[in-house]
Amino acid sequence: MSVSVLSPSRRLGGVSGILQVTSLLILLLLLIKAAQLYLHRQWLLKALQQFPCPPSHWLFGHIQEFQHDQELQRIQERVKTFPSACPYWIWGGKVRVQLYDPDYMKVILGRSDPKSHGSYKFLAPRIGYGLLLLNGQTWFQHRRMLTPAFHNDILKPYVGLMADSVRVMLDKWEELLGQDSPLEVFQHVSLMTLDTIMKSAFSHQGSIQVDRNSQSYIQAISDLNSLVFCCMRNAFHENDTIYSLTSAGRWTHRACQLAHQHTDQVIQLRKAQLQKEGELEKIKRKRHLDFLDILLLAKVRAPGLPRPCWCSGWNCFRNHLDQMPYTTMCIKEALRLYPPVPGIGRELSTPVTFPDGRSLPKGIMVLLSIYGLHHNPKVWPNLEVFDPSRFAPGSAQHSHAFLPFSGGSRNCIGKQFAMNQLKVARALTLLRFELLPDPTRIPIPMARLVLKSKNGIHLRLRRLPNPCEDKDQL
Repeated sequence: MSVSVLSPSRRLGGVSGILQVTSLLILLLLLIKAAQLYLHRQWLLKALQQFPCPPSHWLFGHIQEFQHDQELQRIQERVKTFPSACPYWIWGGKVRVQLYDPDYMKVILGRSDPKSHGSYKFLAPRIGYGLLLLNGQTWFQHRRMLTPAFHNDILKPYVGLMADSVRVMLDKWEELLGQDSPLEVFQHVSLMTLDTIMKSAFSHQGSIQVDRNSQSYIQAISDLNSLVFCCMRNAFHENDTIYSLTSAGRWTHRACQLAHQHTDQVIQLRKAQLQKEGELEKIKRKRHLDFLDILLLAKVRAPGLPRPCWCSGWNCFRNHLDQMPYTTMCIKEALRLYPPVPGIGRELSTPVTFPDGRSLPKGIMVLLSIYGLHHNPKVWPNLEVFDPSRFAPGSAQHSHAFLPFSGGSRNCIGKQFAMNQLKVARALTLLRFELLPDPTRIPIPMARLVLKSKNGIHLRLRRLPNPCEDKDQL
């Protein structure tokens, strides 16, 4: 009986052959991918030849120009130099066309292009697929379901809840006045806003402004704001596996867990209340339905959402919240200078031609730079001057020159809620305090998913000697 055994040299030769074939296949795939990237870049260059831009690196694009949180400054430079729009190369084969002209904005917001998947996909694990990320018929169904919760008549009863949250914040400020130092107010305002939303949208009892868990939630949201923004600008982080191995990826995972635990707890608590005997009928008889009530009632297919039954006797402030012209003018001018969301993305589903004759093909990603629009000298003369008279009643403006809450069918569903809260907070704060800036720490705005200050917001507070605030005024 004989046994045939391969010699070591023959076995090594077989392994070497497999490695050679594998190497050749990998090299071939790399060459094919490189050819695809090259052809795609050539197509982009041809498609964007009508839109000049600063010179860019063939691989890194304009990324290096936007380091060290200089994005807002660079946008202002481009607005002054390149009319209406300017390409922004992220990597060699990836580009976004920044728009900052009201006519261009009007064209895009009048269409039904989907959100830019390449950018917004990073948000999905953090916030899920809600109104912000959905497209098409699913988005329309969600929007139609939620719109009643943001009707102006629905929002009026929330004024008292907003006032309660603001007063808690102002009381905390009074306790801190004795420290005789500027107060960093960003965290306080963030907690006040969360408190208002929890009371108005989720029927939360008490105040979360003194809850340490809420402060952790606010910090997690702030961290995610920065992490996602940076992730969008790093080609290597587009791969979920690679990103999860980085320190930023692990930090993102922890922040997501904390944020999700907070929201899940709120939803589960409200679901449990709905299961109680008689609770469903009690909710359906409410004067107004909370945001979460509408979602959960739709979930359990509760029939016949009730028409709101309004109480009479709202005082002057509530009745005339929409009749505060100078307050409204000041708020709008602040939103012009510092729009909450610096920009929004769309991916062109069909070719588009703008009023000046320039066009873009299907598949191009466009970034509607709201910050650039609001700082466009052709639209806003003396744009760095805080001038509320720009928004005086009867003033002439382009319909799409001012877009702090976006525009078109996908505008911010909560814009009236936000404006009401701003008016209430401003009124109550100025009834109690004089606000003075800290000249040594002027806020430095920087681009994130939501605009924020690089060095915080520091104010000096001076208690008014005879505050005219009436506890029953609101």
